[in-house]
Amino acid sequence: QVQLVESGGGLVQPGGSLRLSCAASGSSFSSYTMGWYRQAPGKQRELVAGVTTRGDTNYADSVKGRFTISRDNTKNTMFLQMNSLKPEDTAVYYCNSRFLARDYWGQGTQVTVSS
Repeated sequence: QVQLVESGGGLVQPGGSLRLSCAASGSSFSSYTMGWYRQAPGKQRELVAGVTTRGDTNYADSVKGRFTISRDNTKNTMFLQMNSLKPEDTAVYYCNSRFLARDYWGQGTQVTVSS
């Protein structure tokens, strides 16, 4: 089955930047629809950004213009570049993969934006 591992989270000041990575197992990465979700304390898990096998992207309104999703099929890795971070971005960020109508999830990585 597909296994996903997130990395790159940490503590950053407001206005700072972080880049999250998601490494996927297997040899069919280019066939996966990929996305980033996040869950803040007291809130439901929400979609942050997604990228299709065709390279089409979509973003939540709250991060549009600040975050950029991308993928490198030669390295089986997806990225989330996070700029101009706000305290409201504080959450656990999860990597998601969809393949053959089945969802796979990583363990999550903590992002904390605070002074």
